[in-house]
Amino acid sequence: MPKSRPPYPAEFRQQMIELVQAGKTPAQLAREFGCTAQTIANWVGQAATDARRKPPTVKDALSTVEREELARLRRQVRQLQMERDILAKATAWFAGNSDATSKTSTKS
Repeated sequence: MPKSRPPYPAEFRQQMIELVQAGKTPAQLAREFGCTAQTIANWVGQAATDARRKPPTVKDALSTVEREELARLRRQVRQLQMERDILAKATAWFAGNSDATSKTSTKS
């Protein structure tokens, strides 16, 4: 499994994006700065999406803000589903105990 490395600083990513926009290729920058051309291309694509200038190969891409909101909403949905399941189980348990209690009290 490849080693993971800490993320590149935002300033470095921004400089790479600006250099690509100035005419350098991701491959040239990769050789010069020691990161992969694909990583640089990803940064350029994400910057274009964030600015709503989608590259022709990317359809329906999410901006960084939209991606963060989507992650937050997915966490919230998971939390609500878990709470709903707990309440459903509690309701079923109380309903079962209620039936058992009413049966024993009618036998007396």
